[in-house]
Amino acid sequence: MIRACVIGWPIEHSRSPLIHGHWLKVYGIEGSYTKVAVKPEEAADFLRNLRETGFAGCNVTMPLKEIAYCTAGRRDASALAVGAANTIWLEDATLCAANTDTYGFMTHLDFAAPGWRKNGRPVAILGAGGAARAIAYGFQRAGVADIVILNRTRARAVALAADLGAGLRTADWAERTHCADWACVVVNTTTIGMNGVGDLGLEFVAADPDCVIADIVYLPLETALLKDARAHGLRTVDGLGMLLHQAVPGFERWFGVRPEVTPELRRIILADLGAA
Repeated sequence: MIRACVIGWPIEHSRSPLIHGHWLKVYGIEGSYTKVAVKPEEAADFLRNLRETGFAGCNVTMPLKEIAYCTAGRRDASALAVGAANTIWLEDATLCAANTDTYGFMTHLDFAAPGWRKNGRPVAILGAGGAARAIAYGFQRAGVADIVILNRTRARAVALAADLGAGLRTADWAERTHCADWACVVVNTTTIGMNGVGDLGLEFVAADPDCVIADIVYLPLETALLKDARAHGLRTVDGLGMLLHQAVPGFERWFGVRPEVTPELRRIILADLGAA
């Protein structure tokens, strides 16, 4: 039986077992997917001993993503660009790493807001953490030539832009207020709005009608940012799709079947979140 897991500290909040457990059932695969609480100081040893503990691989959540990246013997382009890994698998005796947040976000964006780049304007990314890095890399790969990073501490935005290079620039945090006026996509990668706490302060009165507003927060599913954007007639992209789609590559690596993100799976996770 093939076994995989998700590791983190803490790990109780993870919905990954629900996602992968659903796919195992749907595709009739004899396998298991569990969650394992792993302390940061024990993470490297846990990963090095995956084979001995009977795991084909694992997902990695905070605060272990950088440790997973450093422990891996082989890193794909997504992990190298982001400097963190959320998906681990074994090839012979080699520990391999990827960051599937890029895939998850861009796949959901294409599905939820087809034609998102039709006005040809820049992309605005709010925040400069790991998620911002993964998403900026995704837009780079999609051929977006102008990606603007806005962060409360501009030095972090400057560092991110310098690391990823081509097409990235920064702007002052104060400029976020009207970024929907000049962007084709605005992405919130900060925690502002999580659990209904905080206000990003964006205004949509003069927004480009083709601008798409995305939020990686999925609790609540419709954040205040998305609700306000939708009230002004803009297309919105919630954070749940990224969570679901980022799980696809790992499942395929471990269990040999490329799973589908379906409305049924989305309903299952929404019910678990209490948002059905």
